[in-house]
Amino acid sequence: MRGYLASSIGVTCAAVLTLPFALPATEAGPGERGPSAGTAGPDAADTRAISAAGPVAEQAVPGETQSLPLVPLTGPRGGTAPEQGLKPQAVRSFSLVGVVWGDPGAELRGSVQIRTRATGTGRWSGWQDVETHNSDHGPDPETAESRSSRVRGSTAPLWVGDSDGIEVRVRAADAPKAGTTRAPMLPDGLRVALVDPGAESQPGATTQNSHTAASAPQSGGGAPADTPGAGAPSDTPGAGASADAPGAGSATSAPNADLAPPNAMEIPALSKAATEEALNKATLEASDGSEGRAGPYIGPRPRIVTRHGWGADEGLREGGFIYTDSVKVAFVHHTASGNNYSCSQAPSVIRSIYRYHVVSSGWRDIGYNFLVDKCGNIYEGRAGGVAKPVMGAHTLGFNSNSTGIAVLGSYGSVDPPAAAVDALAELAAWKLGLYGLDPRGKTYLESAGGNLYPKGTNVRLNVISGHRDGFATECPGRLLYGKLGLVRSIAARLQGR
Repeated sequence: MRGYLASSIGVTCAAVLTLPFALPATEAGPGERGPSAGTAGPDAADTRAISAAGPVAEQAVPGETQSLPLVPLTGPRGGTAPEQGLKPQAVRSFSLVGVVWGDPGAELRGSVQIRTRATGTGRWSGWQDVETHNSDHGPDPETAESRSSRVRGSTAPLWVGDSDGIEVRVRAADAPKAGTTRAPMLPDGLRVALVDPGAESQPGATTQNSHTAASAPQSGGGAPADTPGAGAPSDTPGAGASADAPGAGSATSAPNADLAPPNAMEIPALSKAATEEALNKATLEASDGSEGRAGPYIGPRPRIVTRHGWGADEGLREGGFIYTDSVKVAFVHHTASGNNYSCSQAPSVIRSIYRYHVVSSGWRDIGYNFLVDKCGNIYEGRAGGVAKPVMGAHTLGFNSNSTGIAVLGSYGSVDPPAAAVDALAELAAWKLGLYGLDPRGKTYLESAGGNLYPKGTNVRLNVISGHRDGFATECPGRLLYGKLGLVRSIAARLQGR
């Protein structure tokens, strides 16, 4: 699906700049061809590089990441703070942009701004801010995922729509960091990642969410698989109960086998009665005594677009699935990727975020367990099964025994659509109900380490919490965070409480 809208770029400048005819040679970013492809690293040459001898002579490769090094900038902007970026230049087609650097522990203290040229119109957008505080997302400390040599520091991604030109400026903050007198420096190895989402192999999600539950009971709600190793969380790739090979779509859909046929585009909605019947059947058949499976309260199962439905390239991610013991908290996020997308573009946005998380940031898979678009469509995120306690990379320090739900967009100054709020509540009512949880309740999670709670701290949290409840961050945005009380109330009502 490549139905991009030129207006999605938020054009504020109508001037068309004259660009060099030749496109820059592109270097592969970290894991450019995916973890399974054995790439040489962040500076490996991209064999698809475009010749600098003249205009573009080849078609853009669908589904790729261009990784361009930033260089020192000079110009009228003064000051002592270092500044890096790119002058306006033509590039291959892309739709999402972010900035990455070598050390994931280094902080980018400053600003990142980009301008893009819309494909087809040749119009340049105004300067757009990229959210630099992204370290609050990611794998927990001391897990194999966080220790991987592929992991990089990164900004949040920004969706810009179909574009073929880029200008970047990154400027360090002028003020010294608290407790120091030294002016901050930019991290080493700054690069801009330009992500083309590629096309879906099959038609994906519809543009309008269907809240109509199926009338006939269907099998569903299978018990979450026990975590390998006597119930302890495993951070070894491939150590999950289902060890699939990347690229095998049927293997990726296997953990959802009780909910939908192999390679289904969606997991259909169920009425509350059908959901309860499926849960009771699964409880009777389960032999592992999984926690909370026989609970009396559960919401109707919502329609969920599968990874196959939004067009996930399973060859990008690491094989296998990683499970924790249970799900005790649902953390709500926003993707901070901007609101200039249509709902028909949502699968493309998700494919772009997936590629940015894996290829550019070096994570094993997309960080979120679920994603919700502005029309209320719900999407499966990290692979491993929507009913299972899959460990994500969404709330640094609290990825174990939690699930992460991200609303596509930025909601610091924009109200989240009612359809998205309703979908959050529907998903929470069902997912938390599988584990016997009251959406209005509180529980405890042990911190794996973060800027709010040191490692080992037992933290009391709302069962439905915002990202900022576990980490000092603006996520999920002030206005979405303000809706969480409503989400809890609706979810509890859907559970019959």
